[in-house]
Amino acid sequence: MDTPLSTIAVVGLGTMGTGIADVLVRAGREVVGIDISESAAARAVAALEASTARAVARERITEDERQDALARFRVYSDLQAAAAADLVIEVVPEAYETKQEVFRALDGIVRPDAILATGTNALSVTRLAADSAHPERVLGLHFFAPVQAMKLVEVVSSVLTDPRAVDAVTRLAEDLGKEPVAVGDRAGFVADGLLFGYLNQAAAMYEARYASREDIDAAMKLGCGLPMGPLELLDLVGIDTARTVLDAMYQASHDRLHAPAPILKQLSEAGLTGRKAGRGFYTYAAPGSAEKVADGQTPAASGTGGAGREVRAVGVAGSGTMASGIAEVFAKAGYDVVLAARSQEKADAAKAYIARSLARSVEKGRLTGEARDETLARITPAGSLDAFADVDLAVEAVAEDLGIKQELFARLDKICKPGAVLATTTSSLPVVACAKATSRPQDVIGMHFFNPAPAMKLVEIVRTVLTADEVHATVREVTAKIRKHGVDCGDRAGFIVNALLFPYLNNAVKMVQEHYATLDDIDTAMKLGGGYPMGPFELLDVVGLDVSLAIEKVLHREFRDPGLAPAPLLEHLVAAGCLGRKTGRGFREYARR
Repeated sequence: MDTPLSTIAVVGLGTMGTGIADVLVRAGREVVGIDISESAAARAVAALEASTARAVARERITEDERQDALARFRVYSDLQAAAAADLVIEVVPEAYETKQEVFRALDGIVRPDAILATGTNALSVTRLAADSAHPERVLGLHFFAPVQAMKLVEVVSSVLTDPRAVDAVTRLAEDLGKEPVAVGDRAGFVADGLLFGYLNQAAAMYEARYASREDIDAAMKLGCGLPMGPLELLDLVGIDTARTVLDAMYQASHDRLHAPAPILKQLSEAGLTGRKAGRGFYTYAAPGSAEKVADGQTPAASGTGGAGREVRAVGVAGSGTMASGIAEVFAKAGYDVVLAARSQEKADAAKAYIARSLARSVEKGRLTGEARDETLARITPAGSLDAFADVDLAVEAVAEDLGIKQELFARLDKICKPGAVLATTTSSLPVVACAKATSRPQDVIGMHFFNPAPAMKLVEIVRTVLTADEVHATVREVTAKIRKHGVDCGDRAGFIVNALLFPYLNNAVKMVQEHYATLDDIDTAMKLGGGYPMGPFELLDVVGLDVSLAIEKVLHREFRDPGLAPAPLLEHLVAAGCLGRKTGRGFREYARR
C-alpha cells in the first residue's frame, strides 16, 4: 500500500468510469479499463479521444501529450487484466450483488497489497469490505460527475480500512487536482447525504402538484444560485439511481425525508429514468441528450390567467433593507412609488439608502446618471400609511411577525382604495392570515422577494384559497414589468425555496452535531460536489441563525415531520446569542467591524 499508484484499473466504463479514466491518463497514470460490454469499452475510447482532442483545440495540452495519454489507456473485457494494478476502482451498477461479485473476483486476481476502491455513492463500504478476503485494503473513492470538472472526491473509510490505503488514495486525488475529503462510512456520505434529501423533497413537492417542475427548478436556481434545479438534476443523475441512493439512506436513517417519493418509483419502473432514457421529469430530444423539448406539461408561451388590474402607483410599507430594495426595483421599472415608514425621518433615511444604492450602480456603469435621477424622483417618502390612499398595489415589507403584519393589513384595508391589490413579502408566515385581517381577502396575495431585492431575480407569487384570479394575473404582470421571474405556489410554510432549502441546512447541522464531518469538510463538499455558491454553514451564518431557526420551526409546525425538527445544536447557538455574522459569531467566528 506504500507503493505509488502508477497502474490503475477502472472496472465499469459508463459515464463515471470513463470520466475517471480520463483524469487518470491525463495525470500520467497507466489505466486499464475493464467492461464486459465491448460497445461500452468502444464508447469509452471514443469519449477519451474526443475529450483530449477538445483539450488540444483549446491549447490545454499538445498533440504529443494527447497521443501519450491515449497510449496509456487500454481496454479489456476480462477482470484478469487488473492483475498488475496498484489500485482498482469499481464503478459498476449501484447494487450490492453486482459490486460484491466484482470484489470477490478481484480477490483472486490482484496482488495482496493492491488497493480496492468502490465508487459507490450510497452503499455500505463496510459491507463490501467485510465480504473481501482483505477488508483492510477496501475503501470508497467517490468522484462526482462530470469527473473532469468537479473537484470533490470523498475518500470513505470503513472501520476495517488500513490508514495507509487512505493516505495513498488521498495523495492520488491531490495529484489529480482534486479536493479530497475524508469521511466515514454512512449512506450518502457528506454531499449526497445532504443533496439527495433535498432532491427527494423537490420530487415530492412536484408530485403533490404544489408547483410546476419549471417553477420548482427556476426557484432554486434564481433563489439560491444553484447551477441546476432539483428536477433537472434528478434527470441528469438518473431517477433510478436517485431511488437506489434514497433507499439506502432510508434504511440507515429511517428518516421520512429519505423515503423515496412515490413518483421516483413510478418513473423508474416505467423506464422514464431521466436524460439517459430521453424522458424523466422532462422530455429530451433523444436518449442521452441534454436538450429539453416541449411536452404535455410545458407551460404555454403566453399567460392564460386573463388580464389583471392596471397598476400605476405602488406603495411600499417599511424602511429596512428589503423595503428599500423593493421600492428601488419598482421605481426603476417606471412606477410611482410611495415609501411609507413609521416616521418621516425613517422614510427619508430609506430614500437616502436607495440614493446610495443607485449611486453605486452609476459608479459601476450599470445605470446612467439620468436614470438615477429619474428613479429617485419617482419615490415619495411618507411618514404614514395614509399616503397609500391612491396606490394601485400596496406591498408590505415590515417585521416578520404575524401580529404586526395583521395590524398593518387591517390599516391598509381602511386606507387603500377599492380594487387595490394588497401584497405581503413574508417568507414563512401564512398569507391567508394577513388576508383575513381585511374585509377584502380576495385582493390579498404574497410577493416574496429575495434579498437583495435589486439583484435577485426571483419572486414567489403566493396565492391563498381566497385570492382572486384577477389579482393573481395583476401580480404576474407586474412581476414581469419589474424584470423579475415569478414562480407560482400555494400558501403553505416555506413556499418553494425555504421549504427545500432549510431542511437541507438543518440536516447539515445534524451532520456536525453527530460528529460525522467538520464544518469545513461539509462546506467544501457542497460547493465542490454540489455546485452550491456557499456551503451550508457559510449560508447559515449569513442568513442569521435566529432567522434560520424561526423558519425551521415554522416548517416543523406546518408539516409535523420529525425529520424537520430543528437540530438541537442550532437551538443552543441561538440561545447563546451566536447568531452568525451579525453578532460576530455563529458556526464560525468573524472579525467585528
